[in-house]
Amino acid sequence: MAERPPGLVIAAPASGSGKTTVTLGLLRALRAAGVAVQPFKNGPDYIDPAFHARASGRASYNLDPWAMDEGLLATLAAEAQGADLVIAEGAMGLYDGTLTRGVAGHGTSAELARRFGWPVVLVIDVSGQAQSAAAVAHGFASHPDAPPLAGVILNRVAGARHAAMIRPEMDRLGIATLGALPRRPDLTLPERHLGLVQAGEQADLEARIDAIGRFVAGHVDLDALRAAARPGAPGTAGNWPAPPAQRIAID
Repeated sequence: MAERPPGLVIAAPASGSGKTTVTLGLLRALRAAGVAVQPFKNGPDYIDPAFHARASGRASYNLDPWAMDEGLLATLAAEAQGADLVIAEGAMGLYDGTLTRGVAGHGTSAELARRFGWPVVLVIDVSGQAQSAAAVAHGFASHPDAPPLAGVILNRVAGARHAAMIRPEMDRLGIATLGALPRRPDLTLPERHLGLVQAGEQADLEARIDAIGRFVAGHVDLDALRAAARPGAPGTAGNWPAPPAQRIAID
């Protein structure tokens, strides 16, 4: 079996931190740099993978430790063969999942990262805080169920002085700052009550993703980010399941 490409999980302390925007920006920026990137999405979300595909040029697949067994997880992860890098977007906060264990876990992004050996890049919305952002990152990194932490990307930074207040504390706690994204509300994607407006409904989506990609490329150390990625644990692939509900009508 060919060696799996190295990967990263893009996660956050909570929903709304900007991880989808960061993920799309990374996918497009790396693609523009000639890197073949395989996207994945933690959980059953069907909206984000459509954006991933547009940004990366490769189909994105859901990886759900709550609903999928080890064989299916390995089968889907094998779609990364031929890529240079895996970028898997988490869901909600890094440790958020179900109270009751499912097929292979509780469905958390931390479980997914540990299962495949992909270090986590934690996207932190630093609005309204400075040095305390490092305490948040340190707490997530020192959790007893913590996967390896590749580093953090600071989001919604107010300016250079704001970033300069956060970076030294991250350094002191041994946490790499891989990027600092200024506040850019004009680059957010439109939302509605169930999440993002779907990719197929946005006529200007390519231009938006291009702009996000340039923004991320200008404020994230892409070389350091790639260097922090690690190869995934392959596991034993199973068979693709038969599509459910193949009978759609009864006469």
